[in-house]
Amino acid sequence: MINPYFSQGRRSEQKLYEDIVVESLKIFGQDVYYLPRTQVNYDTIFQEDVPSQYGSNYRLEMYIENTDGFEGDGDLFTKFGVEIRDAATFVMSRRSWNHRIKPFIDNEGATQYYRPKEKDFIFLPLSGSLFQITKVEDESPFYQLKNLPTFRMTCELIEYNDQDLDTGIDAIDKIEETFSYQYALTLDSVSNNLWSKGEIVNQTLSDSAVMSGEVQAWSDSDRILYVAHAGATDGKVHDFTTGISVRGVTSSAVAKPTLVQQLQNIQDTAQNKTFDDYEVQFIDFSEGNPFGDMN
Repeated sequence: MINPYFSQGRRSEQKLYEDIVVESLKIFGQDVYYLPRTQVNYDTIFQEDVPSQYGSNYRLEMYIENTDGFEGDGDLFTKFGVEIRDAATFVMSRRSWNHRIKPFIDNEGATQYYRPKEKDFIFLPLSGSLFQITKVEDESPFYQLKNLPTFRMTCELIEYNDQDLDTGIDAIDKIEETFSYQYALTLDSVSNNLWSKGEIVNQTLSDSAVMSGEVQAWSDSDRILYVAHAGATDGKVHDFTTGISVRGVTSSAVAKPTLVQQLQNIQDTAQNKTFDDYEVQFIDFSEGNPFGDMN
């Protein structure tokens, strides 16, 4: 038996210890934004949800354990370009989570959030970096005073994969506007109101399938509408087309595209275009297989 004259985990001592932890996080931590994920179309076969939505944000102080810089593999130079594989470990107070995040997420109708979840995002304004939680450790430090005062989250810098970011924080939503796969619709004219950012637009195709997408931007001077997260109601691959009216659900704006372009802005910094322009200078394409051995 343990010594009955020494207490291990009195509530008063646990609360004092937790108060010290919370105060330390407020002193040495950083204000970050916690972005819970909303599943849109969960694939039960591959057990993934590619078109995830992040529509709310919660500001909270967290401590970054990596005092000498981000961890991970760092900057890798590969044949496909530069890959940035930064990682970081964030420490959050369990009390702050229960009081300032959990009740609001539960009220949004999400599954009960007993702790931070993998696949949720953390935005660090200090570096302008968006991290994805890959692992949550809820038993570190291990039951000091029979108490668990913190969550320890291992995170990796995300590679944007067309997630829907509508958090209301300009620095975060700008990531979607810059890197999402978009359609540029040049319109003939616009009746009723102007398009509003974030609204849904629809176009009923000739086979009765409906193309939908989210407005990213509207250029009034050249009448170009930028639409992201596009898809059809029948689940098949379709594109926006010319000559058929596009309607805004919120603004009731109506117009017909005269030109449809597909943009992949994430490739702006890649080397595909450079390779295509200069390939003939170092590869002999007169061969049947320029990448293999010559016969």
